[in-house]
Amino acid sequence: MAKSKAPVAWEHLVEGWEARLAGDTGDAERRFEAARELAAARGFRYLPAAQVASLPREDLLERIEAVPLRNGQPDRKEAAALLGGAQEPKITVSRALELYWTLAADRTIGKSEDQMRRWKNPRIKAVNNFLAVVGDKALADISGYDMLDFRNWWIERMASEDLTPNSANKDLIHLGDVLKTVNKMKRLGLVLPLSDLSFKEGEKRSRPPFSVAWIRDKLLAPGALDGLNLEARCILLGMVNTGYRPSEGACLTAAQIRLDHKVPHISIEPVGRQLKSAYARRIIPLAGVSLEAFRQCPDGFPRYADNPALSATVNKYLRENGLMESPGHSLYSLRHSFEDRMQAAGIDDRIRRDLFGHRLTRERYGKGADLDHLLRMIQAVAI
Repeated sequence: MAKSKAPVAWEHLVEGWEARLAGDTGDAERRFEAARELAAARGFRYLPAAQVASLPREDLLERIEAVPLRNGQPDRKEAAALLGGAQEPKITVSRALELYWTLAADRTIGKSEDQMRRWKNPRIKAVNNFLAVVGDKALADISGYDMLDFRNWWIERMASEDLTPNSANKDLIHLGDVLKTVNKMKRLGLVLPLSDLSFKEGEKRSRPPFSVAWIRDKLLAPGALDGLNLEARCILLGMVNTGYRPSEGACLTAAQIRLDHKVPHISIEPVGRQLKSAYARRIIPLAGVSLEAFRQCPDGFPRYADNPALSATVNKYLRENGLMESPGHSLYSLRHSFEDRMQAAGIDDRIRRDLFGHRLTRERYGKGADLDHLLRMIQAVAI
């Protein structure tokens, strides 16, 4: 029996020693974590001193008796771990952001490098804005007045820089996400003053669609797009009759561009990146100028795969060459144009949403239209 129990007893001893060693550090967070690990190694859950004091007498005595003596005196580290004497360090806002990346790691699974950058940057910006206004306070010390100061800073900034409430609300959302995630995952139990801070948003600025006449007479005029590099030009033309998101088109690979199929098509899949949603996985038949564009780039677009420069490159070229229908137009306007043409042609809402990768507002039944049927729908509106 002793031999069978020895490995477990030894493991507990080693865990206790390792926890004690870990406590010999100047890092307050690691020191507190070591106290929790030491308590667990001794068979107890770490509790603050106030909670230990309120335990039933038997449980309290059990903890006291478990504290070993060193030269006739209670071991200080063991006592701090078992009786709740270790001081939990306060987490500041800047530290919360550092912890957030690990605590929210599940949200980044499958993201590409560029997607990671676009996911991290707004959170970094929101925290930095808060630090500049309020300072690097401990989460427990953030008051409702601090949040109102941050909100008032945004009011002044919106007025002076002509920003929309959406910009401020995004900052508040990202800051709240960081603080609430750390509060929850680190079990801090704080009541953070994050409610009722958002601004009422006015009418959203939506991107207008390119008209059919503008696409035919301007964008597709002979030589109009010759100044764009081949990959950017083909992504743009591919978008005309597919309505894919620019990032979806840019990340297509040879395996997803299927020109030899009976119905030439592209397959939007999570290859090396996350899709916007589960509904974004879809197959889109190719027709018109989009089919011709993919025949020029059958292997995809390595120059722009996971590269944020695509939209800036195309938009700059279109503006400088008088190819924007209005100042409010952008490359993304081709997606709205394709959607408007399908709607004007009376194409069923289910088919439009399937092609666009949008969620259906009613329950989804069956697999939807097959490739042949989808091709006929697209050919009816293709340019």
